[in-house]
Amino acid sequence: MSALRVGVLAYPGCFASEVFGVPDLLTMATHVAGPDGSGYEVSIVSPRRRVAASGGAALAVTPLREVDVLVVPGFELLPGLDVDAKLAPLAPEIAAIRSHAAAGNVVVSICVGAFLLAEAGLLNRRRATTAWLLADELARRYPDADVRPEHLVVTDTGVTTTAAFSAMYDFALELIRQHSGAGVARTTARVALIDDARSSQTPYVDGRLLPQPGNEFSHKVMRRLDQNLAARYDLAALSDMFKVSARTLLRRFADETGQSPLAYLQSSRVRRARHLLETTNRTVAGISAAVGYRDPSTFAALFAKHTGRRPRDYRAAFRRVD
Repeated sequence: MSALRVGVLAYPGCFASEVFGVPDLLTMATHVAGPDGSGYEVSIVSPRRRVAASGGAALAVTPLREVDVLVVPGFELLPGLDVDAKLAPLAPEIAAIRSHAAAGNVVVSICVGAFLLAEAGLLNRRRATTAWLLADELARRYPDADVRPEHLVVTDTGVTTTAAFSAMYDFALELIRQHSGAGVARTTARVALIDDARSSQTPYVDGRLLPQPGNEFSHKVMRRLDQNLAARYDLAALSDMFKVSARTLLRRFADETGQSPLAYLQSSRVRRARHLLETTNRTVAGISAAVGYRDPSTFAALFAKHTGRRPRDYRAAFRRVD
């Protein structure tokens, strides 16, 4: 059996430990297997020339190349942080993930790397998991994904997602088991002091760290806004719908999310517009109207503020070609 080509996708702000964790375990497995083993050809790849990981650590990267398995590490994300602000600068990486999957190759996310896979459309109608702390957020943002928060590793038709941090080793051991055999995987786990018998992240869940039930108010407001992206933003009508004053709605929403309903709506509209620009031939004016802006120039300015590109430039760079 030839060497398995594994690429780890590095990007700004990714966790360096999740970039190197899988390659390091595969290196150990290669030594365990000995010279007659099939081995692994591992590379750290990126669409960028320079990448600084979390904490500012510089990563040596090589250009994107064809690999058998593309691993997408996670990044710093806690409940309440602006997910859109984290994902918006990563359009080149999301496009690379989508292209790799379209070629029929395996894609794997570590921890909240699942959010990048979801942005690339890979979790639609697929089972998936992520860190238990962010599983509800993943499910809320991407309702077409079947999120299984209890699982450590979930594989569904060529796409694998894992729970937080150390679950990358559960995935890596399964990869070693498939490519090098159960004996090599078992010995590698023993050498590395890794528990190769666990199957669920449920024992690790600490309910005190989960978003509290009080956040249900903002989630209901978000769902209402998401379901009516094309409608004019009307704070008074929104407040009446939830039977509170406008002042109370703004205060409660900000307390739970750290932003205003309008700011959330704008981010959600941009997210939808990105999807339409990538996947349809609709005009920019048509997309502008579909997400609630009668004036395309106003929409274009907002879109550029969130993504760093005007809508036509974004489409030219990231249009999906099936």
